[in-house]
Amino acid sequence: MSLLGRGARVGAALAVRQTVWIGGLTLFIAGPAQHPLGAQSVTRGAGVSGVVLDAESGSPIAGATVRVAGGGVAEVTRADGRFRLVVADSPRSLVVERLGYASVVLDIAQDDRDALRIELSPSPLDLQGLVVTGALTERAANETIRPASVLAGKRLQLRLQGTVAATLTSEPGFSATTMGPAAARPVIRGMSGDRVLVLEDGARVGDVSNTHSDHATALDPASARRLEVVRGPAALLYGSNALGGVVNVIRDEIPFSVPFHPTGTATAQARTVNEGYGLSANVLTGLTPELSVRVEGTGRTSGDLDTPAGRLSNTFAESWEAAAGASWIDEWGSVGGAVRAYRSDYGVPGGFVGGHASGVRIEMERTVAKLRARIGRPVGPFRSVQIDGLSSAYRHREFETGDILGTIFERALGSAEVLARHGPFGPLSAGAIGVRASGEELQFRGALQTPDSRRYSAAVLLLEELDLGILRIETGARYDWVRIDPRTEDPTSSIGNVRARTFHAASGSLGILYEVAGGLIVGASLAQAFRPPDIGELFSEGPHLAVYAYEVGNPELGTEVGRGFDAFVRFVSNAFEAEWTGFYNDIRGYVYAENTGRLSRVQLPVYQFGSRDAVLTGFEGALHWPLSDHLRLDATGSFVRGSLKESHEPLPLIPPLQGRAVLAYDRAGWFVSGEAEFAAEQGRVGEFEQATSGYAVYHGAAGVRLPIGGRSNVLTLRLENVTDRTYRNHLSRVKEIMPQAGRGVFLTYRVVF
Repeated sequence: MSLLGRGARVGAALAVRQTVWIGGLTLFIAGPAQHPLGAQSVTRGAGVSGVVLDAESGSPIAGATVRVAGGGVAEVTRADGRFRLVVADSPRSLVVERLGYASVVLDIAQDDRDALRIELSPSPLDLQGLVVTGALTERAANETIRPASVLAGKRLQLRLQGTVAATLTSEPGFSATTMGPAAARPVIRGMSGDRVLVLEDGARVGDVSNTHSDHATALDPASARRLEVVRGPAALLYGSNALGGVVNVIRDEIPFSVPFHPTGTATAQARTVNEGYGLSANVLTGLTPELSVRVEGTGRTSGDLDTPAGRLSNTFAESWEAAAGASWIDEWGSVGGAVRAYRSDYGVPGGFVGGHASGVRIEMERTVAKLRARIGRPVGPFRSVQIDGLSSAYRHREFETGDILGTIFERALGSAEVLARHGPFGPLSAGAIGVRASGEELQFRGALQTPDSRRYSAAVLLLEELDLGILRIETGARYDWVRIDPRTEDPTSSIGNVRARTFHAASGSLGILYEVAGGLIVGASLAQAFRPPDIGELFSEGPHLAVYAYEVGNPELGTEVGRGFDAFVRFVSNAFEAEWTGFYNDIRGYVYAENTGRLSRVQLPVYQFGSRDAVLTGFEGALHWPLSDHLRLDATGSFVRGSLKESHEPLPLIPPLQGRAVLAYDRAGWFVSGEAEFAAEQGRVGEFEQATSGYAVYHGAAGVRLPIGGRSNVLTLRLENVTDRTYRNHLSRVKEIMPQAGRGVFLTYRVVF
């Protein structure tokens, strides 16, 4: 039983004949004695139902989310605390979550699944639920072999920003590189761009945010149920190129279950520092006992950003997003699809050498269609099979002063993937085998002279897990083949021999988790991953005005090969939770754009892509410490050092030592908190890079949780940069002209129904 189950009680509304203690969870079993971790099938039209109550008062809890482990948001309790789930295949575990209470993971063992009685205990700890990203089976965050973070529930409510990167900056090992508020990209352990894989429900987003610092990620986190971050290079389920890690935005846009009544969320936000407003809503409902439908809409607008030094011009942003998904759910499994449309219009500030005084305006459009089929019954030796298909079209246009069109990026992507999972087999406890194929076309217009190119890839992977009780071992292997084919080959180009390139390599990982005793857990993982250079790194030639650079590619670049090792120590108990991780990444052929110190003929600084061996080392840690029944201390910290291997010169754009500390008083109906965010001086910089000073910034928050009409209503007020401190993010491309945001109020209201 997951340690997340502590502090809760479950029982059937029948005579109690047996009581079993598992990990601090009291499990009352009705009927004849049986193994507490047994599981039984649920046929179509049947399901799991019951009531969720407050363990202290015995009163029903409205707005609690009850879902199948690893599946979508299945049901939200009404005013009387009752719920009912209708699912396709046999659920082994349920996850029960409610703001202000300890989250619970329950292994279902009752004969009568229509009479569950679940009692939740108030808790100052914000427990994270199950991690599904990069794992063979759903795991609690403290049971994952790789360092992972989850942002969900009240923490997501408090941290929710307009971009995924800004929302996650509180997580250990995580930073954001920015060119204004809208253009924020994830940085994990000092690596960004194509080395960090951003997913939406496990599928690639299909934008070009991985290529340049001015390119925003084409998704809004407002409708996300949870955000998961896996740090390190061993997430072979999604791609070998994720040397830094994986970010997964989980919405469950293709439904996994049929709700008993319509359920969903609605969110409204307002922010004074940029006069920003946002609205988002999603609804999941069942049209028939077999057909489930989900619809979603999001809109967001903001003006220029206010800083202690003045207003940062041309940092406005507007975005709109709409999506619809449906699934047919039967005894054998489910089949469904979803479509999504996204549009964004935002500004990138000017004032740099070679840049426009008024900056550049960028328009992005993305449309995507997804298909997913899950076979929940055994297929030969496999417990389940999942088939995914995706087709997306992306367009990105950059406008100079006077709406003069300067640069166009277009990307069309199609992919298909099959993943088959098996259960216990000989000495193995679980495993998976998968294949993936994709094809994409990138087109470039305007001043940037990168040739139109096609990119084809194929991969096969194998992951296996051995569970020996207190010792768990996971190993994986993946083989990738990639071909990049420019439409126009030019052996006499000024940048070199522009031609088709083929890359292929094997990747692998080995992870070990050992439960020492008394909540002490240690683990380590070793991985080798590879990344082929992207089309821009190979073939770019010309000015890219939005990043104020003249980019010169290198068609002779080879494959990046990263070898990573990390080791961690975790301690989990009722008294506190803590984790510390140290890591070492040795990357052969590390590709980066180096500022040559020269100006091009159009007076833009020239950036030349090249490769040299590099090493990145560092650590990260997190602490969650309940000081009393309702008072807790949360703290995170991280550090990374990046160097060229031979010369020991520093890599550019490496974040400094940084961290956060939060002191929060949290009750079931309300909370208050104070937060300190700090960063040390970063004086170890690359050539032509500017050093930044250290800083400490303070924030505060307060909120109330009200069950109104059987719905959970949460109102959160956050005061940011309380002292109006002038400070600069080292990873900001605009730090030379303006600091970070000044004092502001951020208001969020969310209703769960």
